[in-house]
Order: sequence, then C-alpha cells, then structure tokens
Amino acid sequence: MHIAFRYRLLLPLITALLLIVGYPLGFSFWVSLQDYRLTAIEGATWIGIEHYIALLRNNSFWTALRNTLVFVATAVSLELLLGLSLAMLLHRRTTLGRNFFRSILLTPMFITPIAVGLMFRFLLNSQLGVITKLTEAIGVRIDWFSAQNALLTLALIDVWQWTPLMLLLLLAGLEALPEEPFEAARVDGASAWQSFWHLTLPMLRPTLLAAIVIRMLDAFKVYEYVYAITRGGPGESTETIQYHIYRVGFLYYRLGEASAMAYVLIAVILVLVVTLFYSLRRA
Repeated sequence: MHIAFRYRLLLPLITALLLIVGYPLGFSFWVSLQDYRLTAIEGATWIGIEHYIALLRNNSFWTALRNTLVFVATAVSLELLLGLSLAMLLHRRTTLGRNFFRSILLTPMFITPIAVGLMFRFLLNSQLGVITKLTEAIGVRIDWFSAQNALLTLALIDVWQWTPLMLLLLLAGLEALPEEPFEAARVDGASAWQSFWHLTLPMLRPTLLAAIVIRMLDAFKVYEYVYAITRGGPGESTETIQYHIYRVGFLYYRLGEASAMAYVLIAVILVLVVTLFYSLRRA
C-alpha cells in the first residue's frame, strides 16, 4: 500500500513530463516520417525513413554537423582549461581580492547570447570595431569573419561568455574537496604540481565530467551567435546544425526534413555523451 501511494504521488510529475517533453518529441518524430511542409500541412504524406536516407547524401547537413563538432570541441576545451586555471587561482586563500574577481568574472554569463553576438559583431567589425583597431595599432591585421577565421571567432566569443560557468562549477568542486589529503601530501614533501596531478584531478573528476557534459550539451545548441553575426557565412563556414535546422524548417518550410535532422543530432549527442561519460569514468 505504501509503495502504491508513493507511485500515485509521482503521477502528476510523470503526466507533466509526458505532456511537456514526451508529446513534442513524439510529434516531431512523426513529422520526420512525413513529407511535412508548413506551406501545405493538409497535404502531408507518409514517406517513412526517406528523410533519414536523404540526409546521407546531404552535403550541407554534414558540413553543418562538422562545423558544430569543431565549434563544440574548440569552445569546450578552451573553457575547461581557462575555467580550471581560474578556479585554481581563486581557490587559493592567498589570492588578493578573490571575492571581487569572482563577481567580475561571472558577469558575462548573465548577458543573453543574442546581445553578446550583436556586441561582438560591432567590436570585431573590420572598419569600426574597437578590438580590430587595437590589434591594428600593434601591427596585427585580423579579418575576424573571413571563411578561415569566422568559426574560431564564434568559438572564442562562446569562450568569453561561458568560461564563467565552467569556473563556477569547478570552483564549487574545489571548495568541496577535503583538506586532509592535501595536508598529508604537504607533510610528505609533495610539490604543488604533484598534489594537483595526483590528488586534485582524481578527486575532481566527477565535477569535471559534469561540467564538460553540461557545457557540451549547451554548446551544441549554438544558434544566437550565428544568427546575430554571420548568418552561416561566409558560404557555409559557420553554418551550425541548429542554424541549418532553422533554415530548412522555418525559411524553406520543410519541417519533416528538419525534424529528421534534429533526431540525427539527438543520436550524435547521445553517442558523444555516453562515450565521454564512460571514458572519463575509466580514466
């Protein structure tokens, strides 16, 4: 009776999840199996997995997916390195003004991404941008939004905005570590690097895994920077998968094809998350 009562208490939550998450997922999967166009919804016809088969020959889709993977790998790696370095620095009690710097460093992540995109669109403008003028003043000429540099520029913008989140997560993990192992290591004569490599990193591994997965999942959703700054250009050099799905679904009205792309993206993310999870757990 007690167990049955417990499950009855879960029914409202399960019902809400089915309505909020389950129904949209189920409907979008059904749409991916249809020739479903926003301009002719009443004429939607069942085509099975034809959209998924067509994606194998869709060069634009694979270019967008490759761009997204490069963006995610670059941004999350830099955010991890910078976030861990800053967290280690701010964790030290000898760091002057560490509470002040904590508040300042966390500021960028509270700005909406579309506003960040528009801000850097002007800061990096080839003619009027402040950052461009500063680099030119020291003799460095960079075309931030050329076909070769644009994707890296978007990744660096993401690093500027979301390194604070990585810093916050890792700093919380460092604050939760016990002091006894480090005191014992100091007594045994271990150097700061040895303590970091053999104590801090192993004990921080669950926090590192959570931080990487959270940022990776969020980075896969990059859309605002692309929309605000490059619109996928030059050519397709910055066309990310989210922006490509938006174009196909809401500019070309091919919602069935866009839904199939979204499900392929879900499968790719699941594979990456599971692989990352098990590789870090066994490391």
